[in-house]
Amino acid sequence: MKNGLFITFEGADGCGKTTQMSMLADYLKSKGYNVVLTREPGAKGLGEKVREILLNYDGEVSDRCESFLFLADRAQNIDIIVEPAVKEGKIVLCDRHIDSTVAYQGYGRGLNIERINMLNNLATNGRKPDLTFVFDIDVETSMKRVGKEKDRMESAGIEFHNRVRNGYLELAKQEPNRIKVIDASKSIDEIHKKVVEIISAM
Repeated sequence: MKNGLFITFEGADGCGKTTQMSMLADYLKSKGYNVVLTREPGAKGLGEKVREILLNYDGEVSDRCESFLFLADRAQNIDIIVEPAVKEGKIVLCDRHIDSTVAYQGYGRGLNIERINMLNNLATNGRKPDLTFVFDIDVETSMKRVGKEKDRMESAGIEFHNRVRNGYLELAKQEPNRIKVIDASKSIDEIHKKVVEIISAM
């Protein structure tokens, strides 16, 4: 596997993506790779402030405003964290990225996907991940894993989250070389083994 990669982790809340990202980071570090962890929303610094608004603001947030906040956070993450690290030969692992906006705001909220793609392209300066993992799980299971304490996005309802799930699966059909779907109902170790198998082939 080469140095200087940008790998993203996607899926419903409670799918286990954050756990798998952490496990992959430990695996790569054990192999001698220099690894950087980040997330969207909430990349270190300014992004943490944006995340607080997006997930916990208790007033009304318009769908378009929500999208622009995610995009602003994304531009900051790409410019300040991702691109500099990749150029230095590091492997960047990111918890959520462009596909979350398409799945949640596009398929979930019903916003124009063509426009979202255009705005994503603007926010990332055309930079797409080298590899994206989508951890697929049924909505009922993901909601049980999240528990009773839900943030604003997690509280959107079953129908919304079903649309999000279907959105992720549709994206994977459109870009099979970049997006790899993994069955998140399996054990943590089984999922990690599959992640390692895929990344080792790069």
